[in-house]
Amino acid sequence: MTSAREALLTERPVGILAGGGPLPAQVAEAVTARGGQVFIVGFQDFVDLPRIAHWPHKVARLAAAGEILAALREAGCRDLVLIGPVRRPALRDLRPDAEGARLLARIGRALFGGDDGLLGALVRVLGEEGFRIRGAHEFLDRSTGRVGTMGRVAPDALAMSDIARGIAVVRALGALDVGQGCVVQDNLVLAVEALEGTDAMLARCTALRQPGPGGVLVKTLKPGQEKRADMPTIGPRTIENTAATGLRGVAFEAGGTLLTDPEACVARADALGVFLYGIGPEMMAIKGS
Repeated sequence: MTSAREALLTERPVGILAGGGPLPAQVAEAVTARGGQVFIVGFQDFVDLPRIAHWPHKVARLAAAGEILAALREAGCRDLVLIGPVRRPALRDLRPDAEGARLLARIGRALFGGDDGLLGALVRVLGEEGFRIRGAHEFLDRSTGRVGTMGRVAPDALAMSDIARGIAVVRALGALDVGQGCVVQDNLVLAVEALEGTDAMLARCTALRQPGPGGVLVKTLKPGQEKRADMPTIGPRTIENTAATGLRGVAFEAGGTLLTDPEACVARADALGVFLYGIGPEMMAIKGS
């Protein structure tokens, strides 16, 4: 009997549109481990080239859509995975090729909106071009965490209250397509994540931390977020920066967050004495949480 994960694979290579970090290579490893093939398009100035060098690949500018689509079609790709951080360039720096200009025109006003609108439009346009967009979580299902405490340190009642407050904050900000994370200490919101990213937000919190027990980093999906293009991500460095900031732990939406290295995340959390907690659907669904 074919498993659900095996059913994701076809005789055609899975195309991976690769930004930075380790996740593009992890998706490639997961696909090939199940007997599939991959073809990677790495975005110039973002992709970690040594990580993808093992697989068939091409490096292209972000706005070179004609070159990218031609390479994917020549490789026989139909299913695509968009994975890895890419900093959104200023429009004047895009320098799109002719195909890129055509696609940008079809994306329209979403280009100037928040990430969700832009990524949703990109998924739609790629679908219209004959591709099927897959979420990285469909291949990295073991990297989306689990509900509850994942290490030796567990959140106490105060931390759970801060987690609930953080969920409410991200839910409110996410409705405006602002960010996927925040830091809460004793019900006080120390910082919210915007364009700068999680690490920079944590760095700001070092000077904002209040007396008393340290706060909590909370990462969740935005309401209605397109999971196939931009899931929240945490890794061992997130855990290290959380501890360095004086926070007591990290809470993430289980099944809705990618852990770049789950075992290393748990090991770092245990070594540094902070918790790593997967938020379940019941807590996510609490009204006003």
